[in-house]
Amino acid sequence: MKVKPVSKTVTDNRLLQLGDELRSLRKAHGLTLQALADKSGKSVSFLSKIERGLARPSVTALQDICEVLQVPIGWFFENDGPVPARERPYVVRADRRRRLTYSGFATTDYMGFEDHLLSAGLDGELALGLSRYEPGGSTGDDLYTHQGEEAGLVLEGEIEINLDGELFLLNSGDSFSFPASIPHTYRNPGKTTAVLVWANTPVTLRR
Repeated sequence: MKVKPVSKTVTDNRLLQLGDELRSLRKAHGLTLQALADKSGKSVSFLSKIERGLARPSVTALQDICEVLQVPIGWFFENDGPVPARERPYVVRADRRRRLTYSGFATTDYMGFEDHLLSAGLDGELALGLSRYEPGGSTGDDLYTHQGEEAGLVLEGEIEINLDGELFLLNSGDSFSFPASIPHTYRNPGKTTAVLVWANTPVTLRR
């Protein structure tokens, strides 16, 4: 069977998409091109070319960049074929949610929770996500802070929120909001999986 070559237009569009994704992800982490270059070992010029769709990074180079930006390399690639152009800026299908990670580990499985991005991108002022916590799972033992505000709704199970030492137990249907400058953590104290929809503004990948 003869394989049809990928057209230059398709290749160019994929490079532009990769560049847009890299730029928005870098900004969501609050990194300049120079900072990303320092952390990834890549030159500012090379990273700039990727963001402008003018360079094709090798898988190895992209893995180095992903390690700094704390996402799996699959973040930059679409599953099950391309997303329709008219949907890409607005819609995230259930089978196309991208998983977030926050550490040097490949996932946050070691903490018993996982986060998926529900927002179509990271270029706006609001990030929306879905978290699943296994029994005993949490965002970690240490309280953390970030800029802006955070809010959420418990869809299933129980979630305990620690706000600077004050504990709040939320059940299915309960919601919350607080300034993200308050040191906080999330934990599932129950015996079943807990599911939480959350939002924060401005966009940050530190929860």
